[in-house]
Amino acid sequence: MGPATRKTKIDVGILGATGMVGQQFVLQLAGHPWFRTTWLGASQRSEGRRYGDLSWRLSGPMPDEVADLVVEPTVPGRGPALLFSALDASVAGDIERDLAAAGHVVVSNARNHRMDPLVPLLVPEVNADHLALVPAQRQQQGWRGAIVTNPNCSTVFLTMALAALRQFGPSAVTVTTEQATSGAGYPGVASLDLLGNVVPFISGEEDKLESEPRKILGTLTGGRVEPHPVLISAQTTRVPVVNGHTEMISVRLDTKPTGEDVLSAFGSFCGRPQQLGLPTAPARPIVYLREPDRPQPRLDVDRERGMAVFIGRLRPCPVLGYKFVALGHNTVRGAAGAAVLNAELMAADGMLD
Repeated sequence: MGPATRKTKIDVGILGATGMVGQQFVLQLAGHPWFRTTWLGASQRSEGRRYGDLSWRLSGPMPDEVADLVVEPTVPGRGPALLFSALDASVAGDIERDLAAAGHVVVSNARNHRMDPLVPLLVPEVNADHLALVPAQRQQQGWRGAIVTNPNCSTVFLTMALAALRQFGPSAVTVTTEQATSGAGYPGVASLDLLGNVVPFISGEEDKLESEPRKILGTLTGGRVEPHPVLISAQTTRVPVVNGHTEMISVRLDTKPTGEDVLSAFGSFCGRPQQLGLPTAPARPIVYLREPDRPQPRLDVDRERGMAVFIGRLRPCPVLGYKFVALGHNTVRGAAGAAVLNAELMAADGMLD
């Protein structure tokens, strides 16, 4: 199915537009068929400056359509109704709440509100129905706007893999990540700490990987999400890779499917973004690579515009049942691209009109 169309574009703004994820939002929204970036917000040190005069950290040129925009302060009531948030978690909580109260719809990459029982933690192929939390959020908080979040980057890739296997009853998971330096922002991890090295600690990351998938895979009943019962044990590391988080995953599946059953589940996995033909949706959310040494960040992470999860090396696990390797682009499918897809789903469902 081809991308759905809209008669008029929706004006959008980007909070935290000068950071790595903020700049990725700029790229994801450049030339978007539904959204038009008309407003950029950032910290006081960038406020009042022309965006094109600020440092651009991503490969390729800055899109011309934003170069002349002047960076503005983040003030509720200013800027478009739809805002994408790439704010740092140290400031995002109160700012996003104030913006929602003032009538803005905040589609956030920050962690602050992800586990709020009234806030959808959304992966559109997995739990599109959780957007039904938004009316209750507005009613109980008294907000005219709303907050919708996307998960931690590593969570997205693990959760999409587990969602494809939900029919087999995933009950226990171990996951070890090798996470790219771009996930630490700019300038990220000092080169002398990371080159030729593996750092076996990323603050707060393991807790997110163990809790967020359970909410996303959970069942919405009676206005609340009942978490999925799967148990997850996570270990997270930082490695000298620019883009792309790799995950080594083992899973226990209660119905004991065959390997071909698992491969078929990965290959056939899709959701509402594919059914609706959303502009940012990959045709195949999960791409299984049969080569014995794939996926690899250098070879695979930019395929499908960075919006698919790449899985390979499915084989028996003597402890849990099956094990495999997953890879995703941490600043695209794991951050800015995920939030844009969330907003596209909301637009398709009439929640932004």
